[in-house]
Amino acid sequence: MHFTIPSHADFKKDISARLAHKRPYENVSQTPEGQIDLLIVVNQMLTGFDSKWLNTLYLDKEMEYQNIIQAFSRTNRIFGNEKPFGTIKYYRRPYTMEKNIEKAVKLYSGDKPFALFVSKIDENIEKMNVVFKEIKNLFATADVPDFTKLPKEVADRKKFSTQFKELSDFLQAAKIQGFHWENPEHKEKIIFDENTYLVLAQRYKELFKRDSGDPPIPDPEMTTLPYDIAGYLTEIDTGKIDIDYMNSHFEIYMNIINNPEKTDKEKEKALKDLHTTFAMLSTEDQKYANIFLREIQSGKITVEKGKTFRDYITQYKTTAKDDQIQIMAETFGLDETKLRSMMKLQITEHNIDEFNRFTALMDTRDKTKSKAYFDKKENADIPMKDVNMKLDELLRSFILQGGFEI
Repeated sequence: MHFTIPSHADFKKDISARLAHKRPYENVSQTPEGQIDLLIVVNQMLTGFDSKWLNTLYLDKEMEYQNIIQAFSRTNRIFGNEKPFGTIKYYRRPYTMEKNIEKAVKLYSGDKPFALFVSKIDENIEKMNVVFKEIKNLFATADVPDFTKLPKEVADRKKFSTQFKELSDFLQAAKIQGFHWENPEHKEKIIFDENTYLVLAQRYKELFKRDSGDPPIPDPEMTTLPYDIAGYLTEIDTGKIDIDYMNSHFEIYMNIINNPEKTDKEKEKALKDLHTTFAMLSTEDQKYANIFLREIQSGKITVEKGKTFRDYITQYKTTAKDDQIQIMAETFGLDETKLRSMMKLQITEHNIDEFNRFTALMDTRDKTKSKAYFDKKENADIPMKDVNMKLDELLRSFILQGGFEI
């Protein structure tokens, strides 16, 4: 758009709409060329609008009382975990500004500036350390000192869900303030590393499971859990976990067990060291890792050169999933091709029957086989209408969860 001096008022309205993502810029986040990344003003834009997308206010002038409150309020809209607070940076006479801020807050908050100022980065790092110690103690008390699985007790899992969210909130705040895992200064102050955090994130994701060995619940929003789950934390990319570290321990283990000069004690230690890296894996992947190791120890498999430990886990898991689909189809007489096609799609609770694909799959079932399965499982004569309902529920869960053993 083109603005001139006579249309200056329209120009300000356009800027406000862009900053606040209001009509006609509701979807401006999808069109970067229409966004405003940096706005420089002099005594402008202090009132009349606010936007949760405004993160940082830079000040290069001395301000007092209502001007401070109005200016600072431009960043006060939080925006989920991505913006837990606004950031103010002032450069002109910082000590004078600090006093002016204190006076303004005292005047306009009734001398009760609750939660107005956030912790400094060092304070957030220390809070992260405190919460991590609590989590470490919780897992150690539950006899899982290496974080390889969740504690068994529901009360412990509930406590962990709260602690991990608290830890992540402090981490997010620290990142906004400039925290980096690889920063030497920060590494000296924090008592755990990124890998350990991602391992804890992996355990947090597994809170959706009914038990450590159970398949995951398909839709957490549809299921009552005894603890609160923050959805955005389950989306943490735990794929960043250092798999190379686990592979290196696997290579060390293989070199030792194939060396006739190594003692049983050395072999046992190498195996134990390898097991400690399993915390990096999901509970399900740990199961296949242990199966693979047992087959190595029994001589059923010979390790191929150039193939990593992660490669073998993926291979075993893929084979297992393939078997699960085949068994599911054979047990209930389902069309295996249709079932496999659905398993390859990004199926959710809401689109599972899109284009009637789930209904079409259910229609291929063998009613006699289905009834025989549930009669045997429940040791009772199940009415056919109940058999259909039970199969519908089981099949939905099987697809949504990516398969499991029946």
